[in-house]
Amino acid sequence: MKPSVVVIALTCAALAACSKPQPPEKERPVDPQATQMRDAIQKPIEKAKAVEGDVEQGAQNTRDAIDAAGG
Repeated sequence: MKPSVVVIALTCAALAACSKPQPPEKERPVDPQATQMRDAIQKPIEKAKAVEGDVEQGAQNTRDAIDAAGG
Protein backbone atom coordinates (compact mmCIF):
# COMPACT_ATOMS: atom_id res chain seq x y z
CA MET A 1 0.00 0.00 0.00
CA LYS A 2 2.91 2.32 0.56
CA PRO A 3 3.91 2.48 -3.13
CA SER A 4 0.42 3.62 -4.10
CA VAL A 5 0.59 6.48 -1.58
CA VAL A 6 3.90 7.55 -3.08
CA VAL A 7 2.44 7.35 -6.60
CA ILE A 8 -0.57 9.44 -5.58
CA ALA A 9 1.68 12.03 -3.91
CA LEU A 10 3.91 12.27 -6.98
CA THR A 11 0.88 12.54 -9.27
CA CYS A 12 -0.56 15.38 -7.18
CA ALA A 13 2.80 17.16 -7.21
CA ALA A 14 3.09 16.78 -10.98
CA LEU A 15 -0.43 18.10 -11.55
CA ALA A 16 0.21 21.09 -9.30
CA ALA A 17 3.39 21.89 -11.20
CA CYS A 18 1.58 21.80 -14.55
CA SER A 19 -1.05 24.41 -13.70
CA LYS A 20 -1.34 27.51 -15.90
CA PRO A 21 0.42 30.66 -14.72
CA GLN A 22 -1.90 33.39 -13.55
CA PRO A 23 -2.14 36.42 -15.85
CA PRO A 24 -0.98 39.80 -14.53
CA GLU A 25 -3.66 41.85 -12.80
CA LYS A 26 -3.32 44.86 -15.10
CA GLU A 27 -0.77 46.49 -17.33
CA ARG A 28 1.82 48.69 -15.71
CA PRO A 29 1.89 52.34 -16.77
CA VAL A 30 4.88 53.51 -18.77
CA ASP A 31 7.75 54.56 -16.57
CA PRO A 32 8.44 58.29 -16.74
CA GLN A 33 12.10 57.43 -17.13
CA ALA A 34 11.39 55.89 -20.54
CA THR A 35 9.94 59.14 -21.89
CA GLN A 36 12.82 61.12 -20.42
CA MET A 37 15.25 58.82 -22.21
CA ARG A 38 13.41 59.27 -25.51
CA ASP A 39 13.38 63.05 -25.08
CA ALA A 40 17.11 63.06 -24.29
CA ILE A 41 17.77 61.16 -27.52
CA GLN A 42 15.41 63.24 -29.67
CA LYS A 43 16.63 66.68 -28.51
CA PRO A 44 20.00 66.64 -30.38
CA ILE A 45 18.35 65.13 -33.45
CA GLU A 46 15.79 67.93 -33.58
CA LYS A 47 18.55 70.52 -33.07
CA ALA A 48 20.51 69.03 -35.98
CA LYS A 49 17.43 69.11 -38.21
CA ALA A 50 16.89 72.78 -37.34
CA VAL A 51 20.48 73.65 -38.35
CA GLU A 52 20.42 71.53 -41.51
CA GLY A 53 18.98 74.33 -43.65
CA ASP A 54 21.73 76.75 -42.60
CA VAL A 55 24.41 74.18 -43.43
CA GLU A 56 22.89 73.53 -46.86
CA GLN A 57 22.70 77.27 -47.54
CA GLY A 58 26.36 77.69 -46.53
CA ALA A 59 27.39 74.85 -48.82
CA GLN A 60 25.45 76.38 -51.71
CA ASN A 61 27.11 79.78 -51.08
CA THR A 62 30.53 78.10 -51.15
CA ARG A 63 29.72 76.31 -54.43
CA ASP A 64 28.49 79.58 -55.94
CA ALA A 65 31.67 81.39 -54.85
CA ILE A 66 33.84 78.65 -56.39
CA ASP A 67 31.87 78.80 -59.65
CA ALA A 68 32.09 82.61 -59.72
CA ALA A 69 35.87 82.45 -59.25
CA GLY A 70 36.11 80.26 -62.33
CA GLY A 71 36.77 77.09 -60.47
